[in-house]
Amino acid sequence: MERETALKAIRKGLHRYTVAARLAMRGFTEKNSHTEAENEEAAAKGRRVVSPLTRRILAVNVVALLIPVGGLLYVGPYRDSLIDADLESLRSQGEMIAGAIGESAIEITPAGGQFIDLEPARHIVRRLSAASRVRSRLFLNAGEMVADSSRLLGGRWVVQVQELPPPKESNWLVDWLIDGIDVTVGWLTYGEKLEPYQERADQRSEDYPEVQRAFSGEIIGVVRSGGSSGYMLTVAIPVQRYRQVIGVLLLSRDGIEIEASVRAIRLTVLAVFAGALVVTILLSLYLARTIAQPVLRLAAAAERVRRGYGPETQQIPDFTNRGDEIGELSGVLREMTDALHQRMDAIERFAADVSHEIKNPLTSLRSAVETAARVSDPGQQRRLMAVILEDVQRLDRLITDISNASRLDAELSRAGTETVELGSMMQALADMYDTTQLSGGLSLEVDIDENDSLQVSGVEDRLVQVMRNLIANAESFSPPGGLIRITAARVNGFVEVQVEDDGPGIPEAKLEAIFDRFYTERPKGEKFGTHSGLGLSISKQIVEAHRGTIRAQNRYEKDGSKTVCGARFIIRLPVK
Repeated sequence: MERETALKAIRKGLHRYTVAARLAMRGFTEKNSHTEAENEEAAAKGRRVVSPLTRRILAVNVVALLIPVGGLLYVGPYRDSLIDADLESLRSQGEMIAGAIGESAIEITPAGGQFIDLEPARHIVRRLSAASRVRSRLFLNAGEMVADSSRLLGGRWVVQVQELPPPKESNWLVDWLIDGIDVTVGWLTYGEKLEPYQERADQRSEDYPEVQRAFSGEIIGVVRSGGSSGYMLTVAIPVQRYRQVIGVLLLSRDGIEIEASVRAIRLTVLAVFAGALVVTILLSLYLARTIAQPVLRLAAAAERVRRGYGPETQQIPDFTNRGDEIGELSGVLREMTDALHQRMDAIERFAADVSHEIKNPLTSLRSAVETAARVSDPGQQRRLMAVILEDVQRLDRLITDISNASRLDAELSRAGTETVELGSMMQALADMYDTTQLSGGLSLEVDIDENDSLQVSGVEDRLVQVMRNLIANAESFSPPGGLIRITAARVNGFVEVQVEDDGPGIPEAKLEAIFDRFYTERPKGEKFGTHSGLGLSISKQIVEAHRGTIRAQNRYEKDGSKTVCGARFIIRLPVK
């Protein structure tokens, strides 16, 4: 019966050991398990000619440049000013011609009536209009057109000889761009808003509303769509003498010069835009190079960290000398990678330590089980069963401590911090130990400076665990009737806690080693395997997670001799 109970305990311990070992080694069994598709995807990322970030930078800068250029290419206000200036010019010229007709070509009848002498009027219209590219037409009150600067008397056309400028070389690309711009902004131009200009063979005043209105004495200017430039400008001016309107002079001009000016402005804007576009693209590429390329290098290095193993394949590029956000990102990634390496190395060492520590009780178990199968003496079998049970209990204790230690890091990273008053916490611990009483007649003394604020930021349960570990360690080394002293005070921005005992002290060469995992330096006479050697290691891990330090030193007699009278553990935590 005892043998069956022992074997069940052995199987249970081995199962728990197997689970713990699998958890400890999980991070290493899958580090290189990447598919070919992932490798091809990573290679494709490295072969990109233009990164998406570069394209976005180019798009944003070019669009930002196109917005003002588009506004400049729409020259509506400038066109309006030219049209107003042309209408004013036509008005001045028309007033001059109408005044000349009124002074020189109007006759007065014996009855006091007035009429236009057509012969001199036609000569005045033709001569005064010949100096400019303006067409002048004279309408009588009856509506008949009696003079046209484009025709001689009798309706014949005037042949005008004008020296043309030398032909200019045409650039089809520029012409195509200008025509495209005209079509694009055509809905904003006059051509789609104005009435069309129409001219009949037998023209009368009724064909032109502005002429009809001018008979009432007004000067009317009108813009219509038509002509070779796309619109026509006309001004109707009454011809009068002694405030009596005898006829109306209609001046018209094609907007070719205005369109040429607008075209010249657009060409200038396009030339400036072309230069600005080249500069913008170059600056965008430079900006993208200073941003996208370092980011791509950081991404590639991070990919190597994910896929590879070893410091030579996981080095993150150092851009901290840039002094910008990418430099900060590089520094953070380097620190993160170093922390990851340290974590992986710690896990590897932890797995090796676990395997080594569990191997000893397993070897003892195997030897005891094999021996028990061959021994027939009941007394020896009972002794072997006792050894087996002790080893199983040791395995259970080891696996429990290992499990707690392996979960500690994750719990500390997820747990929320709070304000912890160390003085109150240690006083509560002292009250608890006074109630439960320490073994061997030991007493616990707590000395806290009540005038100091001993508040720190951390996880109270874990800080309590540290203090309990140190008190338990002092309890196991203190002689019967000894004293455990705990002091806490504020020192240079830190809360310093000291735990002292009256034990044999610590070997000078082991003051650092006692914080290593599975290291045991136990009192003489204590049964082997009672402790796993993880208590001080866990305490150091918790303190360092709180950005503090823990160290050990020996206490010496006050007489100045080098006689060790106990051990002292010192914890320093930053004040909140």
